[in-house]
Amino acid sequence: MIDLLIKNARIIDGTGSPYFRGAVLVENNTLTIRRGDQALDGIEAHKVIDAADRVVCPGFVDLHSHAGLTILGEPHHDPKVRQGVTTELVGIDGISHAPFKTKEELERYIWLDAGLNGYPPEADWLTTQQLLHKYDNRVAVNIAYILGNSPVRIWSVGWNERPATNAEIADMQAVIRESMEEGAWGLSTGLDYPPGAYADTAELIALSETTAKMGGFYHTHTRASLKAKGVYTPWEEAIEIGRKSGVPIHLTHFRQPKQGEGSHHGYLGLVENARDEGLDVTFDCYTYPYSGTTVAIHMPFWAKDGGPERLMAALKDPDDRAKMKREMSASSDASYLWEHLWLTNFTQAKNHPYDGHTLAAIGELREQEPLDALFDLLIEENLGISEVGTGTNAHTLPAFVSHPFGMIASDAILFGEYPNPRTYGCFPVVLAEFVRSEKHLRLPEAIRKMTSFPAQRLGLPDRGVLRDGFRADIVIFNPETVHTDATHGDPKHYPVGIDYVIVNGKVVIQNGENTGATPGRALRRGHGTS
Repeated sequence: MIDLLIKNARIIDGTGSPYFRGAVLVENNTLTIRRGDQALDGIEAHKVIDAADRVVCPGFVDLHSHAGLTILGEPHHDPKVRQGVTTELVGIDGISHAPFKTKEELERYIWLDAGLNGYPPEADWLTTQQLLHKYDNRVAVNIAYILGNSPVRIWSVGWNERPATNAEIADMQAVIRESMEEGAWGLSTGLDYPPGAYADTAELIALSETTAKMGGFYHTHTRASLKAKGVYTPWEEAIEIGRKSGVPIHLTHFRQPKQGEGSHHGYLGLVENARDEGLDVTFDCYTYPYSGTTVAIHMPFWAKDGGPERLMAALKDPDDRAKMKREMSASSDASYLWEHLWLTNFTQAKNHPYDGHTLAAIGELREQEPLDALFDLLIEENLGISEVGTGTNAHTLPAFVSHPFGMIASDAILFGEYPNPRTYGCFPVVLAEFVRSEKHLRLPEAIRKMTSFPAQRLGLPDRGVLRDGFRADIVIFNPETVHTDATHGDPKHYPVGIDYVIVNGKVVIQNGENTGATPGRALRRGHGTS
């Protein structure tokens, strides 16, 4: 008797090919596909699902997730698994949470970026291997881990803004080798987030050479400060790192940030020209016109030179505050910071009324100048404030979502009362709007961008396609009714029309509801994924 039979299925296998009708059999987390009217006589299953001609496809693979810590405290992971996500890549933006030499260093690093990644119930690991064990059969989805360059730099260089020595670069290369041997899939950077942002291009090339030799890839949030030299320069730096190191390059949350900031043809042309040159370059994009991160990203680098304690001291010191106000007020993004971001994740009751409001509005409520209000709130909330803003040109977003070299990723932050709506709707909005309503994509191609393509980029050998012998990560949805109601003003809505989500052969979402199963596991590079 097999574990699961899905019959009367409209199978879209994840390769981009059109659907075919058939059945999916699951035994010991392994798939067998029966096509057309191939007989099912004599097949007995512990569980039978009648797909009733709904679409059956591979589980969605999200290559940009901030769930690495929060999922340990909320293992059912409803905002994401209800969208059909069955595998997530954590450790992105250069911000991963292993390895560290001491628990104190780990806790300091969690603190520094708490507004982006949150807190775990307990930080009781140091190595990559120990962290990956935390996920095995304890969470709803599979977790793949990529090594951020910030913990690598903390290990070998420290928290300060200075160039790495040759000896320190060699030590960082050794850290990468060890972490990848323990299961990490490559190297990520977030070149707006210290201390990883303190790495220069030469350092990143050297680290990427080691990553390439280990069979990994380079996943990058590019260096925004380079825009002063030209709007495309941050992405040109990333491609140059690939060119000189030989590492495959993946540009994350790739889009035209604002109207007038370059052309979407220019951004996409960077990828197309690099591939024509013979470089392995891909990208992901999200599906809403909103950005999101920790509000602490706006604090100057010098105020973080030394770690979270230095930033807290700068926020409290009158001279440092005055200097930060001068620099931030003079920035071309000053009005954007005040008027076009809404803040969330206020943990103190006295600050709850500010959740979902802009900094300008909060300043009025507090009878303070906006930056004074921000500095005081960061102190009160111990740096853990998140922001959402209008950081993407909605008019050109379909060109990125539909481009053949791009895939879909959520960049979802999983806390706060007013999170980015893509936290709840990134993947179903592709099916409902970009496919069904606006017809920017055919359904099989959209599914490829959410399944086999990210699995291929990551290097998963047996997921992302419904094929005999592959692992049983499966989504069943109604292509005519699937949609999301998650919006800017009302983001916390689970999608409609995604009826079943199966992870490692176990039903996690049944008839649109969470079963409480936690069959997810860490998928380790070089160790198989079964």
